[in-house]
Amino acid sequence: MVKVVLPDESELELPDGATGLDAARAIGPKLAEQAVLLRSNGAVRDLRLPVSDGERIQILTTRDKDDPDALYVLRHSAAHLLAEAARRLFPGTKVAIGPPIENGFYYDFEFPEPVTEADLQRLEDEVRREIEEGRVWEREEIPRDDARQRFLEADEPYKVELVDTAEGDISLYTQGDFVDLCRGPHLQDAKPIKAVKLLSLAGAYWRGDETKPQLTRVYGTAFYDANDLEAYLHRVEEAKRRDHRRLGKDLDLFEFSELSPGMPFWHPRGMVIWNVLEDLRRRENVKRGYHEVRTPLLYDSDLWRTSGHWEKYHEDMFRLEVEDRDFALKPMNCPGHCLLYSLSPHSYRELPLRLAEAGNLHRNELSGVLHGLLRVRHFVQDDAHIYCTHEQIQDELIACLDYAYYLYDLFELDMRVELSLRPDNKLGTDEEWDLAEEELRKALATQGLEYVESEGEGSFYGPKIDLHMNDSLGRSWQIGTVQLDLQMPKRFGLTYQGDDNAEHTPAMIHRALLGSLERFVGIYLEHTGGDLPLVLAPEQVRVLAISERFTANAESLADDLRVHGFRASVDEREETLGRKIRDAELAKIPYVVVWGERESLDALAVRRRGGEQSTVGWETLLSELQAAAKL
Repeated sequence: MVKVVLPDESELELPDGATGLDAARAIGPKLAEQAVLLRSNGAVRDLRLPVSDGERIQILTTRDKDDPDALYVLRHSAAHLLAEAARRLFPGTKVAIGPPIENGFYYDFEFPEPVTEADLQRLEDEVRREIEEGRVWEREEIPRDDARQRFLEADEPYKVELVDTAEGDISLYTQGDFVDLCRGPHLQDAKPIKAVKLLSLAGAYWRGDETKPQLTRVYGTAFYDANDLEAYLHRVEEAKRRDHRRLGKDLDLFEFSELSPGMPFWHPRGMVIWNVLEDLRRRENVKRGYHEVRTPLLYDSDLWRTSGHWEKYHEDMFRLEVEDRDFALKPMNCPGHCLLYSLSPHSYRELPLRLAEAGNLHRNELSGVLHGLLRVRHFVQDDAHIYCTHEQIQDELIACLDYAYYLYDLFELDMRVELSLRPDNKLGTDEEWDLAEEELRKALATQGLEYVESEGEGSFYGPKIDLHMNDSLGRSWQIGTVQLDLQMPKRFGLTYQGDDNAEHTPAMIHRALLGSLERFVGIYLEHTGGDLPLVLAPEQVRVLAISERFTANAESLADDLRVHGFRASVDEREETLGRKIRDAELAKIPYVVVWGERESLDALAVRRRGGEQSTVGWETLLSELQAAAKL
């Protein structure tokens, strides 16, 4: 007999060899009918596999429709239904791989004929027909040689290659007349798939290798509830509308060129946003005792070998040879700041020493992952490194978190916190990592911040507090990070003279709070849909002259606004008022003032973004703008 532990801490006794489905049946027939997945000790497993003595298990059901693991198994099964549909509609199709992914699934095929977006509906209808007919997944394990022979006979070369690179016995899943090489897990049957949608096609090289055949990738998604699919499709359309690349072009903020891929060109209107953020960074750094520095873009590889980045990161650097020496453009500021610190002696009286730099960074990202401002090759961070004594670590960590949440409150961002712990490829001893991780936990506790721990997600030199936001579409983005590093100061031989006249090694805190300014602008554009707050809006007020007769009045009002520090313009085109108002709305101007026959400084017709209108005097408008423009 085996005993398993349930979520309520009760124990369930089962016969030897019992499966997760047997456990569900022992609890109750309704649970067994609705069961979709077994979660064991935090990992997911197929219901058909046996449980072990002492396991802590949780049985997920169709009621757990929003659980990521429950959605994972549903979408994995939907991918197999798609593969069956592809082979039935297009005889001779070779199937490759079909995993679930975030928000859906895909399957790669070698079709015997061209397949276009027009064929997606046929495939989707066939998947729905399979669900209506009923499909049950059966699992079997067979020797590798038997699996290879089976796929050879079925003329499935991609499956043969996967078998050849696998180890041990092979698991197969069968539904209907379709057999697939797969580790699982899968649903018991297709009944829980209440909503499925095929979304798009793309090209994909087999195993991501451009020297191998190009396949057709079919993307789709699936849900336990049709309403969830409808909500998801609405979010997808909203995400397209809010795509920062489209907004950047429509609002004349930035541009990209294939002559410098992954490196944005900022237009004057985009530089307004950039400069507001840069002014904020500088202002707040001064308040908090940071010293601005400037370090080189290019370093000998010896710097990166000392820091440890050459071994772990050199493939992501832009490298070049100068006079028989290996150099690389900097992808981060920290080694350069350590070098700067090492160039002169330091006393405990100088610590904490807070060095800030909005340095130009370059990372050799693959072209296939470049994505507007969110994944670039050239970027700037609101970066800083703090050198301090071990006794000062807590105060500095807390100050970094205070600073971070001050910024996030300015932009009305709700944050969540992850504590990223030691990776396998870490530098230093376990004792040093124990100390560093505990310091971060203490700072989070002092600030009363809830967090989750992420095993193995720390940097190779130290653990991190990673700060994430959920945008208006529910998507998660990492914005800031605060990292405690006890390794790099040792590797660079950094010291300070203590009050005992002995040499000591400082601790080092890395922190970036808005993170990459490019990425922050991209995320914030999508979060707001381009409706930027007044302080960030490139054009804050547009004055509309109803006709040429009122242009001088409109210009005078715009001049007064500029004197008070506002970015104001005049639309004096010979267009209808309706067209001018519409153009201002498309440009997402926060305030529009109409000047015509009935307007004066005592009675200004003001339209606020969103449609609110009122008639106010100059002093009232000025006060409203000044209050809204504070940052």
